[in-house]
Amino acid sequence: MLMEWKIIDTKPDRDYRVFKVNTMKALSPRTNEVGEFYIIETNDWVNVIPLTEDKKVVMIKQFRHGSKEITLEIPGGLVDDEHHMEAALRELSEETGYVGDRVVYLGATNPNPAIFNNLCHTYLVENAKKVNEKNLDPDEDIEVVLVPVEDIPGLIAQGKINHALVIVAFYFYFSKLGLDV
Repeated sequence: MLMEWKIIDTKPDRDYRVFKVNTMKALSPRTNEVGEFYIIETNDWVNVIPLTEDKKVVMIKQFRHGSKEITLEIPGGLVDDEHHMEAALRELSEETGYVGDRVVYLGATNPNPAIFNNLCHTYLVENAKKVNEKNLDPDEDIEVVLVPVEDIPGLIAQGKINHALVIVAFYFYFSKLGLDV
C-alpha cells in the first residue's frame, strides 16, 4: 500500500523574488532510504477567462522567455497578499484594461505537484469591457487580442494555444458548460 514519505528536513536554498527553492530530505516508506528533493515554493497563481458580451475571449500575446516564443494566453499572474479572486480581477485589469460584471470560480489545479507547492485558480469574468489602459509591469510586453470562444478548441488542437495552465482553464470552462472538450 502506498504511503506518504516522512519529511526529515527542509532548508531554504535560493530566493528568486517570485519563488523560492527549498531542499527537502524525506524518508521513503518503501526503501527506508532518505532522498533529496527540490521544491519550488511560490504564492498561488490565477488565470482569467474574460468573455465579452458578444462571446469573445479577451486574450493576450506575450513573449515567454522559457519557450522563447510569443504565446497566446489568457490574463493571469501571481496572487499577492490578497484573495485569489481579487488577484484575478487585478491581473485582468492590469494586463488588458478590461473589467467584467460577473465573476465565476471555475476551479484550481496544481501546476506540477512534483516540484511546486501552489495552486493555479481559474476564474470566468463575463461581460468584459475595456474601461482603461493596460498598466503593465516593467518586464511585461502584452498585446490584447479578442478571440471568438468557439475558436478556442481549434486553437488548442492546432497548438496555437499551448500553455498547459491555459488549456486547463479552458477545460474548466467548457466542462462547466457541459460541453465536450
